[in-house]
This record gives sequence, C-alpha cells and structure tokens, in this order.
Amino acid sequence: QVQLVESGGGLAQPGGSLRLSCTASGFTFSKYAMAWVRQGPGKGLEWVSGIYSDGRGTRYADSVKGRFTIARDNAKNMVYLEMNNLRPEDTALYTCGKLPAAYSDPQDGMDYWGEGTVVTVSA
Repeated sequence: QVQLVESGGGLAQPGGSLRLSCTASGFTFSKYAMAWVRQGPGKGLEWVSGIYSDGRGTRYADSVKGRFTIARDNAKNMVYLEMNNLRPEDTALYTCGKLPAAYSDPQDGMDYWGEGTVVTVSA
C-alpha cells in the first residue's frame, strides 16, 4: 500500500533553515507529481509546493517563494523541502503527499499523504 513518511522537522530560529524529507513506497514514485502542504496552529490547510514527476516543473505558494525549494530523487523515492530564512509564521505541521498524475497541480489535491512532521520557528 502507499506509504509516505516525513522527517526532518524540529525547532529552528527565525532566519534559520531546515530540510524536510519524505520517503515514499507502495507506488511507482517516478510517475507521479508530489507536493507539500502545511497546517499551522489555528489555521487552515495551505499548499506549500509541488513538483512534477520528472522534477522539471515546480510551483510554490507566494508565502514561501524565494525561501523554500522542493526537489525529488526518483532513484531513492524521496522528495525534499529545503526551507531557508524561516519565519515564525512557517510554524506548522508539514505533510507530503502524492498527487493524482505526473503533471498534477498541487492545488488539485493529494490522493495519499503522510502523517507529517512538525516545524517550529521560534527564538
């Protein structure tokens, strides 16, 4: 069955960096777009970033553009989210998910997702 396991969350200071990882299994990883979403305390779900199956196309929410970078390694069945210049408002549960097709838009919604990893940005 499809499994997605996130790691790399933790505490970071404002202006700091973290790298999230997501390990996928149970499906042909290289054939599907992937995405990251987040939910902050008391906030709704926000899509953060998406990447096409071949890694050649990426999208970012305006709130993270220029600070976050999504990448994937199809040989390792992994997707990453490099987060730089972190802000307190980036504090959230970050979840990676599988999108329905190779070139799905991240706003189309995930069909499978993991349990998430918590990122806290605080001095």
